[in-house]
Amino acid sequence: MALKVAAAIVLSAACVIAQSATPDGQQLYRTHCFVCHGDNGETVPGVSFRSGRFRRATTDDDLSRIILNGIPGTGMPPTNLAEPQRKLLVGYLRSLSVTAGGGGDAVLGKTIFEGKGGCLACHRVGSNGSYAGPDLSNIGAIRPAAQLERSLRTPGVSIDPQNRLIRAVTKEGAVITGRRLNEDTHTIQLIDDKERLVSLSKSDLREWTLLKTSPMPSYQGKLTAAEISGLVSYLLSQKGTQ
Repeated sequence: MALKVAAAIVLSAACVIAQSATPDGQQLYRTHCFVCHGDNGETVPGVSFRSGRFRRATTDDDLSRIILNGIPGTGMPPTNLAEPQRKLLVGYLRSLSVTAGGGGDAVLGKTIFEGKGGCLACHRVGSNGSYAGPDLSNIGAIRPAAQLERSLRTPGVSIDPQNRLIRAVTKEGAVITGRRLNEDTHTIQLIDDKERLVSLSKSDLREWTLLKTSPMPSYQGKLTAAEISGLVSYLLSQKGTQ
């Protein structure tokens, strides 16, 4: 969606936006917008969904019309999305900026990350933690708050390709599972749950499968709203400066 940043939009109904920003809206974004705009809406020059500002739109109805009709003379094509789908997609676009600043207690979040949440068992921040899961040292620079919160509450809804697990079975019957780091025509490189770097030759494998589930647990119901908010704020503070 080739929308250029210019005029600020003030969101007047955060509760409506939160209801619209469902996994369905996220899936619509990944289907129709992700290829050009990327995960956070930051990859098209002059376009920033995280800023919440658009040159050609000031209301949700404006955004909906652009989604439907496209923008002639630009790279933004029209779509055939029905109005309910467009509302879900607009809600998701708004969610990318509505909680961009966090708002929770980052100090509490750090305590949760390093203690009760058990995050260091899989993830790494700076020089602390494990390499089994994605390194989060700069996660605040590449993920908005809304996406971080969704990952904590419903981690299996959307998994980046580079974070998928692979289950490989050798010709001898040994089973190896780990996070995929790289794959080419002949080999697969992964890191297993013991943080060991493993390189596998596909010719030595009986089979290999890219798993669709996330090993990360949901914290919905396990952490309070304040703890999740604090954890999100702590993660947002990680911008690769350590």
